[in-house]
Amino acid sequence: MKVGFRKPSIKKSIKARTTGKVKRKIKSSIDPTYGKKGMGWVKNPKKAAYNKVYKKTTFGLSDLFKLFK
Repeated sequence: MKVGFRKPSIKKSIKARTTGKVKRKIKSSIDPTYGKKGMGWVKNPKKAAYNKVYKKTTFGLSDLFKLFK
């Protein structure tokens, strides 16, 4: 498990920003559980637990900017 600063990835941040509203709309129309709060625990509890701990033990570049505001 990683603890501390997350190394930023330009490729992943561009991918996240360009995934369109239409794609999310299609997924949510097909899968009624898509994007709903708490569905990670239902679909894959091991991954959801890992992600929860990871989010609490690491910080990114955006988190550093929030500290200085």
